This record gives sequence, C-alpha cells and structure tokens, in this order.
Amino acid sequence: MRQGIVSRSGRWAIVGLLMVAFVAPLAEWLGDGQATRSSTYSASDHESGSAEERLQHAFETRRGAFWIEASGRVVRVLPDDLDGSRHQRIIVALDTGQTLLIAHNIDVAPRIESLEPGGQLRFRGEYVWNAQGGVIHWTHHDPGGDRAGGWLEYRGRRYR
Repeated sequence: MRQGIVSRSGRWAIVGLLMVAFVAPLAEWLGDGQATRSSTYSASDHESGSAEERLQHAFETRRGAFWIEASGRVVRVLPDDLDGSRHQRIIVALDTGQTLLIAHNIDVAPRIESLEPGGQLRFRGEYVWNAQGGVIHWTHHDPGGDRAGGWLEYRGRRYR
C-alpha cells in the first residue's frame, strides 16, 4: 500500500465516525432535543401490546432512542435528504394512527426503488421521538459490525 492512502478498515472507521458525527445531531434536531435517552425500551415501561402500541406509548410519553421492529402502511415517499449522508425518506402510518418518518441511509444500504403509497413496509431501526410522531433511523447494516443494525422489508425483499 502506498503511503498516504487510507486502508479499507481505516475508511470504515472514518465512515463510522462521520455517521456518529452526523446521525446523532440529526436525530437530536428531528427530535427537538426532547427524547428521553435510553438504550432500550424496557418491558416495564409498557408491558403488553404490539410493537405499534409500544411506539404509540413511546410517542405519548416522549421516550426514544430504542430499537424496535414493526410495520406500517406507506403514506408518502418524500424527496431524498441529500444534506450529509443521503437518506430516503418515507412516511408510514401505524395501525394506531401514529405516523413515523423512516430515514433510510442510502449511502450504506440500497434504496427501495419501487416504493409506493399504500404498500406495507416492515422495519427494524432505532426510534427517536419528535412532535410529528417520531423518526426511525439505523434501518441498515452496521458498517463497523458492532451491532446488529436494522433493515426495511418491502414486497418480500429486505434492504440492509
């Protein structure tokens, strides 16, 4: 390797650092800074109910920063967010009536090209509270391999 060229593992480390530098402030900004910081959603916070009901409870109590797997109906496909890491933005409605913004990083995971309003979208990611219903991000694999990461599933195909 020539001197001055970053190794492949070094590039992934830089990508990881950039993601931390950009995703955390984005989540904070989208959440108006009011999300409760906890790494998991404790069963004692809301013992029963579906994932969609747990998301509704988290929204009502302004809890956030926990991983969840759920599904919703695509309401709207927004233009991509091209500021910093590129994100495909999707509004989904849960059975509870709550809406969520899915911010899917298309610099790390493939874009869903055939996404249409009315379709069912399953997702796994981290929930961040905001006044509009919340944001789900980290819907992709972890480039650093440190965590399980998330995914989107649409029409039988998983996007990670």
